[in-house]
Amino acid sequence: MLVDRANTSDQEPPTLALATLTSGMTPMFFIGQYHDLIDEKGRLTVPAGFRELLSGGAFVARGFDRNLWVLTAAAFQEIYPRFMALNVTDPLARLLLRMFLGSASPLEMDQAGGVVVPKNLRAFANLNGEAVIVGQGNYFEIWAPAYWKEQETQLQDVAANAQRFASLNLAAV
Repeated sequence: MLVDRANTSDQEPPTLALATLTSGMTPMFFIGQYHDLIDEKGRLTVPAGFRELLSGGAFVARGFDRNLWVLTAAAFQEIYPRFMALNVTDPLARLLLRMFLGSASPLEMDQAGGVVVPKNLRAFANLNGEAVIVGQGNYFEIWAPAYWKEQETQLQDVAANAQRFASLNLAAV
């Protein structure tokens, strides 16, 4: 997605998967929802608006909800020290390390905007033929349509959403 936003701050934008602001129409983050095909070799086309953000490299790993997370190389490098700071004597920390770092794999994008999702990750996320790509700001998710439909069903319950999200502070900073 392209966002028309001028950089009026004296500070550099946050590095977590944000592109350098070089013009008024620069991809800033991953937003939106896209449906695409994934072939038997695992090739998936990255949405055009996401490609510039991935030009510096990317990683894919297991997500928390039977989905995959795709992070820019810069975002992965930023989050990596947090993983390494976890106490490896804590069984939950070890599980998280195994889940995320143990499943992570670099992604290389070809000139047509395609990436090959590793077979083990496709199997984990049940990606067979179709995929839903969902922007999450500083990363994006890849879902099997059936699993994404479950998420959408939950998200369409507006009464539950009001309660579910009431404790989150979404006020402007």
